[in-house]
Parts: sequence; structure tokens; C-alpha cells
Amino acid sequence: MATKSALITGITGQDGSYLAEFLLEKGYKVYGMVRRSSVERFERINHLVSSVELIQGDLLDQYSLTSVIQKAKPNEVYNLAAQSFVPTSWAQPVLTSEFTAIGVTRMLEAIRFVDKSIKFYQASSSEMYGKVRETPQNEETPFYPRSPYGVAKSYGHYITVNYRESYDLFAVSGILFNHESPRRGLEFVTRKVTDGVARIKLGLATELRMGNLDAKRDWGFAGDYVRAMWMMLQQSTPDDYIIATGKTYTVRYLLETAFKHAGLDWQKFVKVDQEFMRPAEVDLLVGDASKAKRIMGWEPQVTFEQMITMMVDSDLARLKGAA
Repeated sequence: MATKSALITGITGQDGSYLAEFLLEKGYKVYGMVRRSSVERFERINHLVSSVELIQGDLLDQYSLTSVIQKAKPNEVYNLAAQSFVPTSWAQPVLTSEFTAIGVTRMLEAIRFVDKSIKFYQASSSEMYGKVRETPQNEETPFYPRSPYGVAKSYGHYITVNYRESYDLFAVSGILFNHESPRRGLEFVTRKVTDGVARIKLGLATELRMGNLDAKRDWGFAGDYVRAMWMMLQQSTPDDYIIATGKTYTVRYLLETAFKHAGLDWQKFVKVDQEFMRPAEVDLLVGDASKAKRIMGWEPQVTFEQMITMMVDSDLARLKGAA
């Protein structure tokens, strides 16, 4: 059997790096699309650079996407690239729309033009639910996004459905709830906390400033979630799936878990700062992944507590040299 090939946009991100590892283990030829930049940031995939082929491309440029598809000739495309930090989407709403919404259309157009047999995965987001209409959220729950990022992801989701139904493409969306890991960016709340805990433990910081401690999220492990992406493209018919743990935790519990693992009392170090409150908060997101379990047999394997302790340990190891 011929080796399968896959193209990952956003390969330098958290999910892209885990997905590349997973596909390489499956025997895939892996291509990663990267934007041309004067400063290359490949720290998450440094250990993979010799195993994957990186191709320059840009979600803002239709011609470059068509060229990337023609060069890589992938069996599967995983579109993970986006402006994905929610607070930044208020500061750069137009750019967020270009990458996170219109970029999806450009990639679908490139596939339609080059080879309609290519299977396409779109990274949708629980942020599309925003001000939730029902709890837990399932595949039928209406969207009510509360940020430019959530709005842009909603567009990306629906354009994927539209191309599937209009052009008979194998195009699916994974509606992924929050998923974290030691490779998460420092601007995200879970990593902000575990990095902050490590800094306080090592004497590099004395406090951690936070926003809304009562916000609840359904947090899973990124390594579990990329497995679900691949499973979606192995099904006989294309469909959309929620990927989530079905359990929620408050930011307060996140703090408690992370500080406790380091032997610290979080209440002595955490200060609530209005600067970190969102203009329109999303208070409760919790996903119902029963369809993914029923049809694909997917279930998360890493618990919330295991993930947070893994992240604290990783940040402690990283910062020990700086202490």
C-alpha cells in the first residue's frame, strides 16, 4: 500500500506538533505549511524538522495555497492555522477574520481546484458557542459567538459544511473544546498558570495576576484531541464531531491544582486584575462528545489533573536553568 501523505497548516503550533508526531508514527509522509518570516519559530517541532517537509504558504494568499497543494499532493489536509488567541481577536479583528474565516475558504478552493479527492479537516472551536443556548453543547447546539475569533471560526465551520454539501468534498469540522499541553502558548490561561507556578516556586516571581476565576472550561489534553482529528478523516462518510471531556473546571480549580502540585497555597500568590477580564465573557463551555464515542470510539485518556501536573513539571524543568 502506498504511503499516505498529509499537509498540516499551523504545524508549528501546539496541535500541529502533536498531530505531526501522531501521523509520523502512523507511517505518513508529513508536509507542514509555514509562513515566510524573518524570525522562524519552530521550537515545538525542532525534534521533527528532519522527519517532515516544510513548505512555505500563506492563508492570506490564494495562489500560494494552490501551489502548496500541487506540490505536496496530500491525501489529507489538516487546517489548524489561525489567529487563535481570543483576546488578540479584539485587537486585530480584521486580520483574525482574514486568517481564521476567509483562510478556510481559500484552502477549500485550492483543494477544489487541484484535487477534489483530498480529505479536509477544519479546526472548529467551542468558542463558536459563546453565550451558550444549552448545556452541555452538542453538534446541534446553535452558535452564539462572543468574540471576533468565535465569529470567524463560525464562518470557517459553515463554509466547510457548505463545500461538503455543494461540491461533494470529504470535508469535516472538529469542534474542539479547550485542549492544553506543555506546548501551549504562554498567553493561554492554563499555561500562564503553570508557568506562573513554576516561577513562584523557583523564586523568579512573587505573584500571579488573573482575570475571572469563576469562568468554567472543559479542558482536555491536546495529544488526545489530535487523535480524534485523524479518526474523523478515516470514517466512511464526512461529518462534524464535538471533541471534549464532558467535564468542567473553574479557573480557581486550575489554580488550586497547579499550585498544590508545587506544594504552594494559591491564595497567597494570586491577585485578581481587571485588566484580564474579557469585554464579553464566556462563562461556561462543556461539550457532549457522545457522538464521537459512539461512531468513532474516541475517548480522552489523560485526566485534567494529570495534564496540569505534566505542564507544571515541564515549566519547572524549563525554568530551572534561569533560577
